[in-house]
Amino acid sequence: MGGRRGLGLGRALLGVMALRAGGHSQAAMNGLKEKVLTLDSMNPCVQRVEYAVRGPIVLRALELEQELRQGVKKPFTEVIRANIGDAQAMGQKPITFLRQVLALCIHPDLLNSADFPEDAKRRAQRILQACGGHSLGAYSISPGIQMIREDVARYIERRDGGIPADPNNIFLSTGASDAIVTVLKLLVFGEGRTRTGVLIPIPQYPLYSAALAELNAVQVDYYLDEERAWALDVAELRRALRQARDHCRPRALCVINPGNPTGAFPPPPPAARRRATPGQPAPDRPAESSAPSRLTPDLSRLLAPGQVQTRECIEAVIRFAYEEGLFLLADEVYQDNVYAEGSQFHSFKKVLTEMGPPYAARQELASFHSVSKGFMGECGFRGGYVEVVNMDAAVQQQMQKLRSVRLCPPTPGQVLLDAVLSPPAPSDPSFAQFQAEKREVLAELAAKAKLTEQVFNEAPGIHCNPVQGAMYSFPRVQLPPRAVQRAQELGLAPDMFFCMRLLEETGICVVPGSGFGQREGTYHFRMTILPPMEKLRPLLEKLSQFHAKFTLEYS
Repeated sequence: MGGRRGLGLGRALLGVMALRAGGHSQAAMNGLKEKVLTLDSMNPCVQRVEYAVRGPIVLRALELEQELRQGVKKPFTEVIRANIGDAQAMGQKPITFLRQVLALCIHPDLLNSADFPEDAKRRAQRILQACGGHSLGAYSISPGIQMIREDVARYIERRDGGIPADPNNIFLSTGASDAIVTVLKLLVFGEGRTRTGVLIPIPQYPLYSAALAELNAVQVDYYLDEERAWALDVAELRRALRQARDHCRPRALCVINPGNPTGAFPPPPPAARRRATPGQPAPDRPAESSAPSRLTPDLSRLLAPGQVQTRECIEAVIRFAYEEGLFLLADEVYQDNVYAEGSQFHSFKKVLTEMGPPYAARQELASFHSVSKGFMGECGFRGGYVEVVNMDAAVQQQMQKLRSVRLCPPTPGQVLLDAVLSPPAPSDPSFAQFQAEKREVLAELAAKAKLTEQVFNEAPGIHCNPVQGAMYSFPRVQLPPRAVQRAQELGLAPDMFFCMRLLEETGICVVPGSGFGQREGTYHFRMTILPPMEKLRPLLEKLSQFHAKFTLEYS
């Protein structure tokens, strides 16, 4: 039975992946003029790009949806796309105030309507006054509408307890992804052993591996510790850096906080509770050295438990980056998604500034945020920003030039970003509803996170660390040796084989852990916790039951 199903699965996957094959050889055999652009003549860096969350398994999910619409009988009635953090696709309702401001900006005639509260109207009028021609259809300046950049700066100051933020260091972007790629473009330099290396966490969000492949940079993996709930270990950073220097020049370190795809945060262990002294001096940076880090003994093996980083760990990471001459990239798009009791989001900008000299004045940092996640879930409008700290002034001008080539971020996304980061004040008529809707979304996400951990950990052969940040779980699954062997026969990663079978038999679409990176011999999948509660529990139970059935079949 397993063999026949595996054969059918292999054919289905081959059909999906056949889209990657070119037709130039057949054209040559038929005596036709060959195409200028073929797989053999295109940019090889693009061919190396992979993006698991929208990869072959998702293409197959689309095919299955089409087959269901055509009346093809399946063992399920719908495909549940738990592969991507798209809140509104999963049924989450938009936050009313955000959409009211956007609607008023897009169609200003609504400013005369009694259906909109006065504070939303004032916000829309203020934004429109800052737009060219008082219209959202006009280009903004390339870094984004100046007034909105100033609002972003005020948000950062409030978030970080009054630490100043300069609007000139803030660039609005087409989601956080666009800004991340822009900064990576600035960093990529050199050839051969001088080629730029970027340290990224494993498991990672595959934007990073895809962008580095496209830019022909070197991906330097540092592993999060699954046994300690996906802890970040500074000693592991040092190991990865030391090995990477044999074949590239590491120039940047990326930290995702809270984590994607892992999203976990247990209470910190005793060692992590020891606070580094803010402002403690450190030696000057080496220009390029393979010597061990000179971190203080207290912090040399500091663990950041889970993927909502403790302040102590952030301090240790900053010291490490400073001493080793690494540019820091802080992916903080899930900063609103922190569910662990007693935990708190700390921005890298705040911690860096409070550490004082020499770090605050010299350590280069780019931090990213977005309206796609959090409580708002406005993925499709593509609004985000990057704030740069201590970036060389001449390089920052080059960054502005690079942004200019893209003209400007979408103005609707800029509007939503402004509404998110400058919410209604307590005296505004929209305040009560805004706060209630925000609390409801975050409370439901916290309940879903707890349920996901509970159901998976009750299933034999599945282990799920606490889901207490971001909006994903990353469970580890045991796969029988015969299943691993069958996957190898089909040319598939074992967890891809498992996830594809899961999709074909249950309609549940999740992403194999191999698409995010994982330690050799371990198997995972990433699943969003976003489906509505009435669908989430049956989904979790059905997935657990499938794993038991799959295990029995290949045992």
